[in-house]
Amino acid sequence: MSDKKIKFETKIASEDDICQHLFECSSSFIPNLAETVDIKEYSKKIFQKSTTFEAWANNRLIGLVAAYLNDFQNHVVFITNVSVISEFLGLGIASQLLTMCFKHAVQNNFSRVLLEVNSTNSPAIKLYEKYGFSIDEKREKTLIMKIELATLNE
Repeated sequence: MSDKKIKFETKIASEDDICQHLFECSSSFIPNLAETVDIKEYSKKIFQKSTTFEAWANNRLIGLVAAYLNDFQNHVVFITNVSVISEFLGLGIASQLLTMCFKHAVQNNFSRVLLEVNSTNSPAIKLYEKYGFSIDEKREKTLIMKIELATLNE
C-alpha cells in the first residue's frame, strides 16, 4: 500500500472506528489485547478521554496512537495505545503517529511522555528506544518507558 493513500488526522475517529481497529489489532499485542482488556470499554475510554493520532486508508483506521494529555500539574503525557494493522506494518506509520503526538504535547506545554509496554514485546521496545525512550521503571511483567520532550530538539 502506497503511503500516498494514507491520511494522518487528529481526533476524528469515532468510538466504533477505534473499537473495530483495536479488535483488528488485538492479536498483535503481547499479550493479546482482548485477553487483557474489554476492548469495547477500552475503546470508549480512549474515545472519551484521550487525544488520538490516526492513520487512515480508504476510510479505514489503520494506525492509532492514543494519549492522555491531562496531567497539567506534572506536564506528563501518558500514551495508552500504539497500534497499526498488520498489513500496514513497516511503512513508518507508528513513527509518524508518535511524532504527531510529541508535537501536540510540546505545543500544549507537556515536557515528558510515559508509556507502559510488556517486557517481552521486543518490537515495540525497539521502536520506543529508536525514538529515545528509556526504561523508567521495571514492573512484574511490564516496563514504564519515558522520554523528555526537550531532548527531541537537541
